Amino acid sequence: MGLEVVAEEIREKGQREATAIRNEANEEAQRIIAAAAEKALLIKQDAETEIERQIGQMMAQEISAANLLVKREVLNAQKEMLDEIYNETKVAISELSETAHAKAVRELLKAIVKEIKEGRVFCNSRDKQAVEAALSELKTLSGYSFGGVIDIDGGVVVKSADDQLTIDLSYQTFLDEVWESGLKDASDILFG
Repeated sequence: MGLEVVAEEIREKGQREATAIRNEANEEAQRIIAAAAEKALLIKQDAETEIERQIGQMMAQEISAANLLVKREVLNAQKEMLDEIYNETKVAISELSETAHAKAVRELLKAIVKEIKEGRVFCNSRDKQAVEAALSELKTLSGYSFGGVIDIDGGVVVKSADDQLTIDLSYQTFLDEVWESGLKDASDILFG
């Protein structure tokens, strides 16, 4: 019986050690699983944070692109409106009475004498008679002659006798100057 008792003690001792090893292995496995779960949670949180950051960045880019597109469309619409106003202004000027055009030509010729003493005056076909009348009636214009008809909306273009100086006093030039200097003001008035 002594051998059986020793064998039983060895078996019980082996079972206790096996149980202890199993328990220790289970505890180690639980620690490893808990650490892996914690690491997985951190990775998941980092990934969610990165996804949110990328979504925010993409949304900001899309909003910026949309705002730029809207701004471009608004500017194009404003430009079209300003171009329409510009063209309507040209039409309104061309539709002024013959008397108004004749008076304008006379005043322009009176002003040009300060710049050019002798020269040739060019105008459109509508204003030809007004220019010829002014040249023959105003003594200050005695050094001027009629240069011919040119393609302008109105006003005059004067060349000095030696062709060294040309002064453009056409309606188009005046309108362009006024338009350029007043474009910002007109835009502010029209579009706030």
